[in-house]
Amino acid sequence: MLKSASLSNFTSVPGGEWTFSAGLNVIVGENGLGKSHALKAIYSTLRSLTPEIPTAEGGGADKPGKSQSEKRIADELIGTMRPDTLGRLVKRQQGRNRSEISLRFRDKNLDIDFGFATNSRSQVDITRMPTGHLAKTPVFIPTRELITLCPWFVSLYDSYSVPFEKTWRDTVSLLGAPSLRGPRESKIRDFLLPIEDALGGKVEVDAHGRFFLKVNGGRMEASLVAEGLRKFAMLARLISTGVLLEQGYLFWDEPETNLNPKLIKVLAGVVVGLADQGIQVFIATHSTFLLREIAILTDGRKKKSSRYFGLVASGNEDVSTLEQGDSVEEIRTLVLLDEELAQSDRYVESQADG
Repeated sequence: MLKSASLSNFTSVPGGEWTFSAGLNVIVGENGLGKSHALKAIYSTLRSLTPEIPTAEGGGADKPGKSQSEKRIADELIGTMRPDTLGRLVKRQQGRNRSEISLRFRDKNLDIDFGFATNSRSQVDITRMPTGHLAKTPVFIPTRELITLCPWFVSLYDSYSVPFEKTWRDTVSLLGAPSLRGPRESKIRDFLLPIEDALGGKVEVDAHGRFFLKVNGGRMEASLVAEGLRKFAMLARLISTGVLLEQGYLFWDEPETNLNPKLIKVLAGVVVGLADQGIQVFIATHSTFLLREIAILTDGRKKKSSRYFGLVASGNEDVSTLEQGDSVEEIRTLVLLDEELAQSDRYVESQADG
């Protein structure tokens, strides 16, 4: 479990220490303040802590040396963020020419500190080297659905220089994993049922790796399914393969995109349920509706299971500042909430004038 992260001078992400919940972590704020960049920086670092080549016994490969680890982190950051050079990820501020990132885990063997300078093309310097590796690969779901990119996207990405984020390649490869069978299959049924109800059917994959929605005794190609529902199909697939079981990590950028309020309500229940089962979930959102649904499901619990982070526009040279707390009420400046309340007031006034 990731306990905290410190990102100093990294793009538009506010500096300071982010203290995480073991369950659900929600980042909110306006565009351009660093929500997605924070998710991607943490995901890339976690991804670098997973073995690249598994052993025949199914465990991790031999532990890489410092230089190999530094290259892996740089490759993950560049592949995910897609800057021209690694140094482009350093925030340009007077007297500062270096970014520092630190992650702290419940398992201290995973703790890592590293940095890179503005003149770095692809060089990371590790100052605290982890002595262990993650047992499970983290999952990143971008704003776009990826189910229609299966199975051809991985070979395209690996064979050619294409202008797509590496997160797309990572997730498509996970979508192609086989489904669970036997006792482990029954463990995921409770998670799949509300998703399949929302989809109106079950997600299936043919021998060629193409995805379909099985409905009313027939099959519908994934490309014919509404885009918002394709994101639910991705989630159903990642659950059915066992990728999203306990002790894993899920990062989801704007999960509410292309979903109506009814589906957002289902989404809130699913992500809270995953967090309750031991998945550490990180989401970045603009949706007031999603934020409120999560609060409804988690507020009042004796044991705090969620944490909120507000990114607030700053008037100084920093792009944004960080607020954090165990409840929505502790995030004092939530522009999306303020704007929705203001819209409600305008609507009531317009109806009264009419």
